[in-house]
Amino acid sequence: MSKLFSAFGLAMGAVALTCLPAAAQTKVTNDGVSANEIVIGTHQDLSGPIKVWGVPVSNGMKMAVEEINAAGGVQGRKIKMILEDNGYDPKKAVLATQKMVERDKIFAMIGPMGSPTVLAAQDTLFDAGVLQLFPLTAAEFTFKFDPAKPQERLKFNNLLPYVESTRAALKYMMGWKNFQKPCIMHQDDEYGKNVLDGFNQQLTAMKVQPASITSYKRGASDFSAQVAKMKSDGCDLVVLGTVIRETIGAMTEARKLGWDVTFLGATPTNVLEVPTLGKDAVEGLYAASGFEIPYEDTAKGKVHDWLINYKKMFGTDANTQAIIGYNAVMTFAFYADKAGKDLTGQKMLDSLESGDKFLDIFNSPPTRFSKTDHLANTITQVQQVKGGRWVLVKDNLMF
Repeated sequence: MSKLFSAFGLAMGAVALTCLPAAAQTKVTNDGVSANEIVIGTHQDLSGPIKVWGVPVSNGMKMAVEEINAAGGVQGRKIKMILEDNGYDPKKAVLATQKMVERDKIFAMIGPMGSPTVLAAQDTLFDAGVLQLFPLTAAEFTFKFDPAKPQERLKFNNLLPYVESTRAALKYMMGWKNFQKPCIMHQDDEYGKNVLDGFNQQLTAMKVQPASITSYKRGASDFSAQVAKMKSDGCDLVVLGTVIRETIGAMTEARKLGWDVTFLGATPTNVLEVPTLGKDAVEGLYAASGFEIPYEDTAKGKVHDWLINYKKMFGTDANTQAIIGYNAVMTFAFYADKAGKDLTGQKMLDSLESGDKFLDIFNSPPTRFSKTDHLANTITQVQQVKGGRWVLVKDNLMF
């Protein structure tokens, strides 16, 4: 793509202009970059219903920032991270984003938390020319963009998408176990709707009718009606578009009813807290996932050292969420370094779209973007809770 710089834009030093097909222009901010510093922002749930995600994600991000800065920063610039609490509330996410854009002058938003919260706040970023990178949601709106809307080019996602991962895991489970009456219970928001889309798309492709479709309001704690309905409908496989406590709640309710059914969770269920908190109630749960969860007593090399260092820093074991947060900042630093010494918003965008691969220390699939595809990968695993731990069942799945 060619570059078009206006004299006024250069003079102001705040916004770079990029020429897209059909003369569409993407503005990218240069705010937050100085001779010695790069200011990034993030909003996490630190006090609401998914703080078990937000707290470790922010810890992982803090750890990455500390490591990068201790090693000299990015091309000599130290990273300064602004962290705000969104409480998993879209209104709070918008206010936090406005504050970081207008007052803190962030260069990029890294790893913001939650489908409804990210969706509510992202236009504030795009209007200001701020990149939205690697949000903690794999909903399609975080990576699919319309070329006719040039500011949407500012969004990139390195997580396994809900639709594609649900399709791949469901296809595998249906073929492996020969289920005949699949059903779904999903959260009634953007996240849950993406899981539902994956469920419906895969069943349509397989010419199978769902036995039951039920939902719940975000933040709900009673799933007795949903579980009773699915049991009554004769479901033999339950797909869960749930997070942590909802996963445990649904499976606990099934156990109370003596209902021995197979559960398959979407990627947000594939976290350490589910077997740790759910114990026997979640034994046997399957889940779609993007990488194997490391355990301290079996991990080796850099991963083992990382787990030890995390525990020293935060006084608790690292988990999936911490790894994702850590990788979000490390991925940003990789592409910012590739952008060169004279870092600008335009050069950062070019670096992200260069096709260069980022490889993490956890043996995840490589992160790679292009000018037309801002999603890193769609390679899915299926893992299962056995003996209170997640173990790999099947790797390299595609729908």
